Amino acid sequence: MSETPKKRKKEQPRAIDAPFVALGPSGVAIRDRLKNLTIEDDKVLRLIGDHLGTLASLDLKVRCADGSDHSPEKWAARKQRLTCESSSRWAGSITKATHDQWALSRRCQLAHIETLEAGVRMLMHRLSQPLGDKGTKRAAGGYRSKGEWFHKSRRLHILRHRLDRARTDREDGRVHVVRGGRRLLGARHNLGKAQLTEHEWRQRWEAERWFLAADGESGKRFGNETIRLTPDGEVSIKLPAPLAHLANSEHGRYILASKVAFAHRGHEWRDRIDSNRAVAYRIHLDVERGRWYLTASWQRPVVTTVPLETARANGMIGVDTNADHFAAYRLDRHGNPVGEPHRFSYDLSGPADHRDAQIRHAITRLLHWAKSCGVAAIAIEDLDFTAAKTREKHGRKKRFRQLISGMPTGKLKARLISMAAEAGLSIVAVDPAYTSQWGGRHWQKPLVSPRRTMSRHDAAGIAIGRRALGHPIRRRTAPPPPGQSDRVGHRTVQAGPGIRGREETRPPVTERAHDARTRTGTTRGTRETSASKTVRDARNAGTWVQDPLLIID
Repeated sequence: MSETPKKRKKEQPRAIDAPFVALGPSGVAIRDRLKNLTIEDDKVLRLIGDHLGTLASLDLKVRCADGSDHSPEKWAARKQRLTCESSSRWAGSITKATHDQWALSRRCQLAHIETLEAGVRMLMHRLSQPLGDKGTKRAAGGYRSKGEWFHKSRRLHILRHRLDRARTDREDGRVHVVRGGRRLLGARHNLGKAQLTEHEWRQRWEAERWFLAADGESGKRFGNETIRLTPDGEVSIKLPAPLAHLANSEHGRYILASKVAFAHRGHEWRDRIDSNRAVAYRIHLDVERGRWYLTASWQRPVVTTVPLETARANGMIGVDTNADHFAAYRLDRHGNPVGEPHRFSYDLSGPADHRDAQIRHAITRLLHWAKSCGVAAIAIEDLDFTAAKTREKHGRKKRFRQLISGMPTGKLKARLISMAAEAGLSIVAVDPAYTSQWGGRHWQKPLVSPRRTMSRHDAAGIAIGRRALGHPIRRRTAPPPPGQSDRVGHRTVQAGPGIRGREETRPPVTERAHDARTRTGTTRGTRETSASKTVRDARNAGTWVQDPLLIID
């Protein structure tokens, strides 16, 4: 007697998180090029950067050796040692930068441990499943063959070893930091692949390890005593004690020949230095272009976000983020799609500067269109692929893993929030669960017309906007109670009688109520086969039916 196959349990959708208005930016950074520098200026900047960079490296080494046993007394001792070789303000900037770098390494260490734990859990689950098991959408199945099972079991041992080592480092307060960047350090052993010569690599390595940054001080002249920038653009630097003989101005300061004029946010920067509020400055060299740049940054008070109901008042624009474009659709406050779908394309291939410019250009076009529509907010998905980037979760889907790994979700969201705040728009973040699936099911087909093509991404934009507005994604709801018909109200949430396709496609008979045939007076059965309309099939049937009107007596 054969065993009946077990039926899979129908998966229930997970709980959907409530939408929220994202907080605005907490800081500002602007940059300008230092033009017309003399040979002496370039020499002095290199000497300052090299000297302070050496001190920063030594201070980072001491801080990493302290580990979790750090205390304010040890911080003060480090600063006192550095003051003898530079100045009290330079020492304060170096120790603060060291502390921030160590804290960032600790956060990255925790994220690495969580990634390893997710990989170990996935491997253990898949190894425990039978070979060839397909699994479900939420839980992966077994591996395809014994060979794949064997290789994955070996990888499990490797990940466990890495996880144990990372946990031990975290318990001991040990971090691994590379001043200059681990990627650039690895390029030293692959100069051909990096398309660099040893001399070019050495120049970049030294420039990345330089230190030319000073924190601002409120109440001091122009907001910074170490790197001072006057309203007319004059840049002066307080030289460290060993380099004081290079000063060309009084009080051990060196004045650069270049003048700085910030084209972006220049008036905001000038208001800060006129009132002697803190402004931090950083000078760095772009080795590839051979240009010096000065970056000014300051903190802003946390902008109070508008209430969610205020953001929903004039409708919203739902944006679906993809690997190469934004798919946006405008919705009114009732959740109805208005107008045509819009796409804002970008190209994330090439160097980082090109990718950043592409994203900024796409966001700028999106914001200009949103302002012309008169909406007060833009809805986006709160995407986070941190737990989904593991190779153990998606297995052979290498292209899909590359796709989600190449989407800069964190940077894109931060830049969109920052640029939207300057345009007077709010950002509403929603749960990304099932937006593409439900949007394509309920909105893609009804909105197709001879002059309009709807993609799954366009439909996902509608789903995102409706979720941000507080409406269900599905257009059709349960009938009103009296008689379960349309005599009291419409079956949809918001669509009026004149809306095209508001009722959606009715489901098949098998998906209707179980007593539908009983109520209509019909019984379940099979329809008789229709008679053939061709002479050939009629002859093969073996039975001739004559028309009684053609019979002649």
